[in-house]
Amino acid sequence: MTLTVYNTLSRRQESFETVEPGKVKMYYCGVTVYDYCHLGHARACIVWDVVRRYLQFLNYEVRFVQNFTDIDDKILNRARKEHSSMELVSERYIKAYFEDMRRLGIKDADEYPRATHTMNGILRLIHELENKGYAYPAQGDVYYAVRQFSEYGKLSGRRLEDLQVGASERVNVDDPEYQKKKDPFDFALWKAAKQEEPAWESPWGKGRPGWHIECSAMVRDRLGETIDIHAGGADLIFPHHENEIAQSEAVTGKPLARYWMHNGMVKVDGEKMSKSLGNFITIRELLDRPVDPMAVRLFVLQAHYRKPIDFTDEAIAAATNGLHTLKDGLLFGYQQGSQLGFTTPPVIPVALKEETAQVLNTEIVERFQEAVNDDFNFPAGLAVLFELAKELQREKNILVHEGKTEKSSAELQSKWYTLVTLAQVLGIEAKREVETPQTSGISDAEIEALIQKRQEARKAKDFAEGDRIRNELQAQGITLIDSREGTKWHRS
Repeated sequence: MTLTVYNTLSRRQESFETVEPGKVKMYYCGVTVYDYCHLGHARACIVWDVVRRYLQFLNYEVRFVQNFTDIDDKILNRARKEHSSMELVSERYIKAYFEDMRRLGIKDADEYPRATHTMNGILRLIHELENKGYAYPAQGDVYYAVRQFSEYGKLSGRRLEDLQVGASERVNVDDPEYQKKKDPFDFALWKAAKQEEPAWESPWGKGRPGWHIECSAMVRDRLGETIDIHAGGADLIFPHHENEIAQSEAVTGKPLARYWMHNGMVKVDGEKMSKSLGNFITIRELLDRPVDPMAVRLFVLQAHYRKPIDFTDEAIAAATNGLHTLKDGLLFGYQQGSQLGFTTPPVIPVALKEETAQVLNTEIVERFQEAVNDDFNFPAGLAVLFELAKELQREKNILVHEGKTEKSSAELQSKWYTLVTLAQVLGIEAKREVETPQTSGISDAEIEALIQKRQEARKAKDFAEGDRIRNELQAQGITLIDSREGTKWHRS
């Protein structure tokens, strides 16, 4: 089973082969830290978190780097509005980012470079571009000469000739920036300092970097000249990722990334999410409703990562219902394991090593891999998990009603362990109550006494009293199951 990946650059699905065997260098274009993260960020971060987890499950050594854009016009505008500073705004929303993502179960990246911490790498890259004839200074600014890079447009499929037709009506010839450029398509690598804005020293005068050069420099500084996966939202294909390629490859003469991967966008009730439409939803607003973070993960993973998804109340409700099924399966061993003689709870493997593979159900793992290996088809992988969770649900019901099951304990333990392991690959977990000695609430003796009273009431055809006792126990978390052998009960 070979992993294949859709490559935006080639516009086709390709076998996954890394620059260095067994190792993956992965870069995700992260957030600009001027506000709380929204549903679009949640989707992107969940998708790339699970891609990383799956690669690790396949025994790849993954180095995952995600940047923070901590200098930008939006950050500066926020700082002015709040009578604050760029640094304080950035720090506040970086802190908020980690709070939100940890609630969603997103694993930390190996490194979080920031634009303001990569200034030497940025200046070095601009200097090399200028020396090679791909950049030129203009009154304190520095611009990239787009027409000098013959392959410009290869990622997005856009041609300068086509862009020029559409751009001619939008150009403001009186714009000072436009007047500095040699060509309308040229973009800023360095921006001359403006009054009351942060600035850094450079060979071209004090100023700050353009957005596109920041990522090129951070990739090169942290991961090298050619990486395996460059990831981000589909909205970044043009111009951001197109410009990254132009900048980096003009200097190195090497591919910036072997695979360019992009996640689809998020709509809200069929509309593009925007503050003006009043449908802008932050992650913390959603989780504080409250919505289970695992339901959000499930909602995201039920659609293929490259396709758009539509956030609706109905979609989240459906994901929440689906989560209940998965949770029932994930808790099976904790709830029924002692009855079945299960060994110690599973230690979840990050990678599918030989020693862990031996205790998993091979057939189910292979079906899961076959599904997900088709361009990270997580919805198809989830279908395998749901099937397994429903089987464990059925076995639980049989155990509760009949006290035994025809399937062996070894088979059920292997299937439960497999479900927990594969769910962890998708970052889906079920919290379990830690069993403690009975110190409060209704005791076992009191439960048995009430069951006896109920049986007496039923014999006397006082069914109302029987129902009242059942409801009283149900309210205290006690479920009764009537069978030919008598009434059994369990704590829920």
